[in-house]
Amino acid sequence: MAFEGLTERLQNAMRKLRGKGKVSESDLRETMREIRLALLEADVNFTVVKDFVKQVRDRAMGADVLEGLNPAQQIVKIVDEELTKTMGEEAVPLNKSAKIPTIIMMVGLQGAGKTTTAGKLARKLKEDENARPLMIAADVYRPAAIEQLVQVAGSIDVPVFELGTDVNPVEIVRQGLAQAADNHNDYIIIDTAGRLQIDEQLMNELAEIKDLAHPDEILLTVDAMTGQNAVATAEGFNDKLDVTGVVLTKLDGDTRGGAALSIRAVTGKPIKFIGQGEKLTDLDVFHPDRMASRILGMGDMLSLIEKTQKEYDEKQAQALTEKIQENSFDFNDFLDQLEQIQKMGPMDELMKMIPGMANNPAMKNVQVDPKDMNHLKAVVYSMTPAERTNPDLLNPSRRRRIAAGAGRPIHEVNRMIKQFNQMKKMMNQMSKGNMSGMEQLMGNTGMGGGGIGGRMQKMALNRMSRQMKKNKKKRLKRKKRK
Repeated sequence: MAFEGLTERLQNAMRKLRGKGKVSESDLRETMREIRLALLEADVNFTVVKDFVKQVRDRAMGADVLEGLNPAQQIVKIVDEELTKTMGEEAVPLNKSAKIPTIIMMVGLQGAGKTTTAGKLARKLKEDENARPLMIAADVYRPAAIEQLVQVAGSIDVPVFELGTDVNPVEIVRQGLAQAADNHNDYIIIDTAGRLQIDEQLMNELAEIKDLAHPDEILLTVDAMTGQNAVATAEGFNDKLDVTGVVLTKLDGDTRGGAALSIRAVTGKPIKFIGQGEKLTDLDVFHPDRMASRILGMGDMLSLIEKTQKEYDEKQAQALTEKIQENSFDFNDFLDQLEQIQKMGPMDELMKMIPGMANNPAMKNVQVDPKDMNHLKAVVYSMTPAERTNPDLLNPSRRRRIAAGAGRPIHEVNRMIKQFNQMKKMMNQMSKGNMSGMEQLMGNTGMGGGGIGGRMQKMALNRMSRQMKKNKKKRLKRKKRK
């Protein structure tokens, strides 16, 4: 999981502060030492660590922090802000041309995931902006590179310009640009060749393509799992090509975080996207503030909301809300929700975006097996249409039949039905503005409590409560009009 080791070390350092009613200078020095060791073990650049710790210490040493109310929380806030600043403060959008096409040149070492990232970016532009991108296959050296790009582009219905492996890459780009002009493509993504290491031949070729294409964006793809090697790679490419942004791939497997925390500070170039999976949908805009919150175990509700919005359209969400408010939520709706959740990604990763869950001891070793979701679906599929719409029909004999049909033990079926009824009751309470059900759930899972995470949870609950009340008023108005 991304930053798992770093998150645990930083949380331990902060936990020692939270347990103290008053924070002394010696407490602060010990915490700074723990943070420094945590960052160095995460393979963060030494100079970056040194500057980061100095900034935090200088800000925290002020009398308004150490002698103020809740000094531990203020120090956590300072660490959060400095982490955000180190990674770039805010998301940086793609550079776009004033007139079409916007030309994006993908560069990077072999094996970093450059070709797949090019496909992910093309899909994102097509889905988010209704764009018509053209991909140019300019990697004529790696075996099957062109075939890979063609397959990736074909899966998202994006055209590829290629002339095989016997033509000079610069000439391929020249003719590809001409075709894009004829077809009025609004984006051009050039997939260039990579090497196992930076060499003069590679850089000369990339420089020629740059001089020809005049790209608006030169995106360097680096493997986050290589730590400081990723930073060294970024420096090498930036010195030769003056890259405009970085894409960090394989972030879902980077338990340390050294590359994410070092690249911006060392090169001055922003991280624009992050890849957190192998699917073509697994490319996200990099938000430094959200990443800092995740590193500190404070969750990332905004990203979770965005993931949800991508999978749910407004009509679907409204229909579900009305069913919950009318207390008619049934197993058909439950099945729909399971399928939507599966599309959003691994369940344990989604849960840790919720404030308080990432640093909840009960979540530390949670592993949600995708098969468990399929088992739940199998149970629902084994029900008759009448049983799905009316769970009250599920007497013991029916449950035994369902268990046999799903190939699951009877106690598992009983547990699922009990959890469904509890969830339905809680959702109905929330729809009426009564948040006690959610608060009780948080208490049972250890999500509640003080500190920043606790305040964020209460804020989220208050917002949910206000929204539910608004929805209820709108529903009553619609009924009166009818």
